[in-house]
Amino acid sequence: MKLKLSAIALFAMIMPAQAQTAALTDAEAAFLDQLVTAAAVLVQRCPGYEANGAGSVQLGARQLGSPAAAMAMIAAFDAAIKAHDGEAYDRNKFRPEVSEAAGKTSSRVMAALTKSPKAACADYGGTSVEQGLLRRY
Repeated sequence: MKLKLSAIALFAMIMPAQAQTAALTDAEAAFLDQLVTAAAVLVQRCPGYEANGAGSVQLGARQLGSPAAAMAMIAAFDAAIKAHDGEAYDRNKFRPEVSEAAGKTSSRVMAALTKSPKAACADYGGTSVEQGLLRRY
């Protein structure tokens, strides 16, 4: 019995972090997907787009129920970016599930932006403008 408990304890310690984390709600996942997409448009330097911070918080507040919830998701995304880049980040704001989901969305969007920059910039940038995350200049 003691061996069995030790094996269970060992298994619990080596389980992937994602299995131990909370899942994103549908609203969180949707807002994060939109944030990551808009960020990829900016990172790729798609011409004619800039961040719309107030619009981002407003969109998040509508989807998540409050400006505080929107800011918490934005902060979690920021922490995920910093952690990925090896920079110092607030561990209290880091959420592994946000980091994982953001990485998947970023890879997908960046692949499209690399494959067909002009069309993908117009598509993703335009959608992000319509949602209020970006604005045209």
